[in-house]
Amino acid sequence: MTKQMTITADEARFPLAKLALSPMNPRQNVPAAEVEELAGSIWVSGLIQNLAGIMDDNGGAEIVAGGRRLRALQLLAERYPNLAQDRPDLANPPVRIAPDHETAQAWAVAENAARRDLHPADEIRAYGKMEKSGASPAQIARAFAVTEKSVYRRLALAGLPEAVIDALAANEISLGAAACFTISTDEARSLEVLDQCRSQNWSDYNIKKALKPDAVKDTDRRAKFVGIEAYQAAGGRIGGDLFAEETLLDDPDILGSVFADHLAQIAESHKDDDGWRWVDVSDEDYLGYWFIEQNGFERIYRTEGELSPEQAERYDALADLADAGALADDERQELAALKGITEGDFTEAQRAHSGLIVYVDRDGAVQTCAGLIRKADKAEAIAAGLLAKPQRSADDAPKSPISQKLRDDLGRVSLGARQHAALRDPDLLIDLLAFQLSHDLRWSKPLGLSTDLVPNDPSTEAEGYELDSRLTEDQPRDMYGKDLAKSFRAFRQKGADHIRGELVRFLAAQLQGGDKKLKAMIERETKPNTREVWTPTAANFFSRVGGAYLNSLWNELLDLKEDHATATSFAKLKKGEKATKLEALFSGEKDLRSALGVTEVQAAKIEAWLPDGME
Repeated sequence: MTKQMTITADEARFPLAKLALSPMNPRQNVPAAEVEELAGSIWVSGLIQNLAGIMDDNGGAEIVAGGRRLRALQLLAERYPNLAQDRPDLANPPVRIAPDHETAQAWAVAENAARRDLHPADEIRAYGKMEKSGASPAQIARAFAVTEKSVYRRLALAGLPEAVIDALAANEISLGAAACFTISTDEARSLEVLDQCRSQNWSDYNIKKALKPDAVKDTDRRAKFVGIEAYQAAGGRIGGDLFAEETLLDDPDILGSVFADHLAQIAESHKDDDGWRWVDVSDEDYLGYWFIEQNGFERIYRTEGELSPEQAERYDALADLADAGALADDERQELAALKGITEGDFTEAQRAHSGLIVYVDRDGAVQTCAGLIRKADKAEAIAAGLLAKPQRSADDAPKSPISQKLRDDLGRVSLGARQHAALRDPDLLIDLLAFQLSHDLRWSKPLGLSTDLVPNDPSTEAEGYELDSRLTEDQPRDMYGKDLAKSFRAFRQKGADHIRGELVRFLAAQLQGGDKKLKAMIERETKPNTREVWTPTAANFFSRVGGAYLNSLWNELLDLKEDHATATSFAKLKKGEKATKLEALFSGEKDLRSALGVTEVQAAKIEAWLPDGME
């Protein structure tokens, strides 16, 4: 029995010069950056975890567990020549001594295999304590060997009510759910929502909505219009979701009041400066034809201007430069002025008999709906020649002997006659269907068909997902204000192949299957293959499932047992590293597959693999 094997397990301090890395230590090679980072942590926080080793024959010890710590201490000794005087605790670190080689070997394997990251709740509390004691985020980052960004995100949660952090520590809520509580400063309300969140398994959206049901995002059109500074100047409070990087306005009544005041000021300036008979405001974000009809307005339009021959020639020259992207600033202003002439303006007489309404659109920009004549002003506008004298009204006409119900029936008969005739021209009907599907005809559809949205876009958008371009490009063209007859003639002139292609791609986009039997029949005909268009990646799948699931998948694909070295080394990785490695495996990275010894059978398994529930 050797001297080393007769010593009982104990702890002793050794000068750094007496310590060396044992061949049993699994960490024989460590990146210099990691050693540098850990050295900074130890210098700030001390040696939190002792070294472990076995005695050598020279009165020193060989370190079997704590190889990175030993290297970091040695780096500090090089950097600080007076380390023994200034930090004797680091110059003479404690070492737990193993009684024999078998124990030392077990320690060497156990420490690395059992390594686990801190629970987020523990990190939040630890970072919070260090901050309260005066440590900066940079110092905390060095102490825990993490990035400053990670520290800031955890510190943002350190001020949460203790009950919320307790719920996170007990895994009753997720880290994302805990982050939602940062938007609230009302602890009593936060605790009420926490109880509901636990019992009802609320989504992040529901938590935020419960914490601040009336809050308005800074992307709201009213907030964009008035500006955050004006809202705050009126006493409005600002909150926010630090993790979603959005600002919340906590006082919607104040926002509404400031919005109304700003809009009224703009309306007043139009009335004073532009000579309108009246100016009003609207809370709507769009004023269309329905609004004018509903309010009984008559509308007049700008009197178009006419360019002189010289101006027309100059306009064409500037337009060509604009198309080529070669306009100078002064030329751009000149072109805008010429366009203003062609678009025209309201005359003084028009303004004297009509008004405008000021409103704010969805983007927070001020818009006007001008040239509106109210009912009470129509007679004067007619007398001034701005409106045509109305023809005989329906009330003045003799009552028709045909009732509305009979008129409806007659209309249906006429429509039936048109449908009857259309049967004689199947090609026309098919062309109309293709035209309607590939163009946005709104209420002017020739066929009484409607299409439901059949969604096929995941929330991760194009990450690892590539459909035939016919399903993702050339969406239906907007035909608002266009001559539909002329457009349809041009559409038919493109030929039968084009029409059939349009019909096929828009019908494919509407496919959703039908009942079980019909769906099975369609699949026998088309033979769909999900992996043809989708490959799992870190973003679209692996980062969205748990670490244990990734471990199991890795072992399943590579036919590994849990105690296999490749399996255990993968299990020790951080979740993000696991997701990246699986993405590389699925992408067919040759070096990785070669290093792992992936067989043809395993490669085929990887190419065909789909998550449970996917078809």
